[in-house]
Amino acid sequence: MKLMGGVVAVLFLVRLCHPEVNRHALQTTPVATPENAPVDSVPKPLSKVTDSVIMAAPLPTIHSVPTRFRKSDGSAVKHPIYSVHSYKDCFPDVQDVHYPAARRHGVRPVRNREEAERHKQELVYVGANPYYKMDEAMSRSIPYLVPRASLLLHDIGRRFLDSLAIKGVPLHTIIVTSVLRTEEDVAKLRRINGNASEQSCHRFGTTFDISYNRFHTVSPPDGPERRAVRNDSLKFILSEVLRDIRAEERCYVKYEVKQGCFHITVR
Repeated sequence: MKLMGGVVAVLFLVRLCHPEVNRHALQTTPVATPENAPVDSVPKPLSKVTDSVIMAAPLPTIHSVPTRFRKSDGSAVKHPIYSVHSYKDCFPDVQDVHYPAARRHGVRPVRNREEAERHKQELVYVGANPYYKMDEAMSRSIPYLVPRASLLLHDIGRRFLDSLAIKGVPLHTIIVTSVLRTEEDVAKLRRINGNASEQSCHRFGTTFDISYNRFHTVSPPDGPERRAVRNDSLKFILSEVLRDIRAEERCYVKYEVKQGCFHITVR
C-alpha cells in the first residue's frame, strides 16, 4: 500500500506541475513503426515529464527472499560464478532496436561541447559515483545522461558490487568508457575508428559503454592492496548482472567484440 501511495503521489505532482499533460494531450497521432518494433511502457508524451521526477521519487521497497550467507551449521554458503551461456545469444540487441529507444527517450543531438552546456537542465551529471568509475582516457564523450539512463547505470554498478560481495570476490567497480557524444565527437571518432556509427545512439544521452576487460580495484585508503582478480571472473559476474537487468526490460545490450565493451541503451 505504501508503494502504491508513493506512485499516486508522484503522478499527482506530475499533473500539478504540468497541467498540459492531460487526457487530451495524450491523444496524439500514432507513429508508424515496424511490425516487430519494441513497445515502450512509458507513453511518449509523458516520457520527458517522467524523467524529470525519476531522480526525486522515493525508491520502491523490494520484498524478496533474503540472501543466505550461512548454513544452519554456521558454514558459509557458496554462491558460484556462472556467467551466461553465450554473450552473442544473451546480448544480441543491434542498432535497429537501440536507435529507436535512444531517439524516444533522449535529448536532441548537440553539435559541440558548448551547445551541450545549454542542455544541462535535461541531463544528469554522472562523472562521480561510488558504484562505477569513468575511464580516465575517455576523451570522445562527456559524462552526462538523461535521468532514466543515469539511474540504470547507477543500478548496474550497485548490483555488480552486490554480486561481488555475495560471491566473496574482492570489490571492483565497473569502468564506463563512453557516455554522451556531440556531433563533433562522433565526427572525430569516425576518423580514427571505422566501426563508429554516424547515427550513434550516444548522441542522445541514453547510451553508455561498460568495459568488460578492465575493472577498477577498490582498496582501503590506508590498507593493503586487495588481491588481484582475473578480468574473466569479473566479466562473468558483470554479464550475469546485465542479463538479469535486460530480462527486466530496462535496457538493450550489445556485446561488442572489437571494442571490448557492453553497449547499453536505456528502455
